[in-house]
Amino acid sequence: MPIKIPADLPAFDVLKHEGVMVMAEDQASRQDIRPMRIGLLNLMPKKIQTENQFARLIGATPLQLELSLIRMSEHKTRNTAAEHMAEFYRPFQEVKASGEKFDGLIITGAPIEHLPFEEVTYWDELCEVFDWTRTHVHSTFGVCWGGMAMINYFHGVQKHILDHKAFGCFRHQNLAHSSPYLRGFSDDCVIPVSRWTEIRQDEVDARPELRTLLHSEDVGPCLIEAPKTRDLFIFNHFEYDSDTLKQEYDRDVSEGTPINVPSNYYPDDDPSNPPQNRWRSHAHLLYGNWISEIYQTTPFDMSRIGHEITDLRA
Repeated sequence: MPIKIPADLPAFDVLKHEGVMVMAEDQASRQDIRPMRIGLLNLMPKKIQTENQFARLIGATPLQLELSLIRMSEHKTRNTAAEHMAEFYRPFQEVKASGEKFDGLIITGAPIEHLPFEEVTYWDELCEVFDWTRTHVHSTFGVCWGGMAMINYFHGVQKHILDHKAFGCFRHQNLAHSSPYLRGFSDDCVIPVSRWTEIRQDEVDARPELRTLLHSEDVGPCLIEAPKTRDLFIFNHFEYDSDTLKQEYDRDVSEGTPINVPSNYYPDDDPSNPPQNRWRSHAHLLYGNWISEIYQTTPFDMSRIGHEITDLRA
C-alpha cells in the first residue's frame, strides 16, 4: 500500500519519481481499510526537505499511511514560504482541539541545541505536546534535538554541550538484536551525526525504564527505547539525504564558520569527492520496523489509543 499525502505537496512528486507508491485523497478513500495515521511535528527550518526525508522512509512500507504535517502554533518559520505552511501544516493547538488521535508521531530535531530547554520560545507548548502524546498517540519517535527534549522531559536525562561538533558518519553497534525495531540490522551500521550536544550512556543506564538499542564508541548512545510507553529517541540522522552533511559543511565554509570536514563521509576524507551514502538501507529498515510494530500493536478503534498508557514521567 502507498503513503497518502496531498497531491500538491512537493513530497508527492519527489517520492513518485523515486518509485515510492503515493496516493491522493480520492484514491485512498476507495480502499476499504483504515490507514495508519502518522503525524510529523516538523521543527526543522527547511520544512520541505525534512518532509521529503521522513515521507520517503515511512512511505516505503506495504501499508497505507496518512501523513499529517503539524507545526508549533505561534512559532513562525523564516525558511519556508508562508503559503506552504498555510496550505499543508496545521498548528498543534488546532490538532489538539480536534481530539483526533495518531498511530505514530515523529518529532524532528531543531537547530537550537545551545539553548537550555526552558529558554526555547515554544518550550511550554512542546511540553504540552509531550503530555498530549500520552493520550492521543500510540507511539512517538523523537529525532535528534526532539529526542533529547523528549527523554529529558519524561525521564530527566540531561543533554550536555560538546567541546567540538560531532559531525560525520560514525559506526554504531547493535546492542539489541532481538528488538523488533532492529529486525534485519547488521551487527553494526554507519549513521550520519551532526550535533553539538550529547546524551551520556551512564545517565541512560541509571534509568531502568530505558533500553539502549544502538550505541557508538565515538559519539555515544544513538537509539533508545522506553518500552512501556512505546517511545523511541534517536539522536542521529538516519533520515539524511546523501548530500545533507555536505550542505551543512559547505554552508559553514561559505559563512566562515569553523568546521571540521565531516568524518568518514567523503571518500579519502576529501571534500572534492562526492559523498557516499552508506546508511540508506538501515534507515529504511528502522523506520519500516517502527511502522510495522505500530501496525501490530495499535488499536483498530482509534478511540482506544492512549487508554493503556498512564503518565510515567520520572
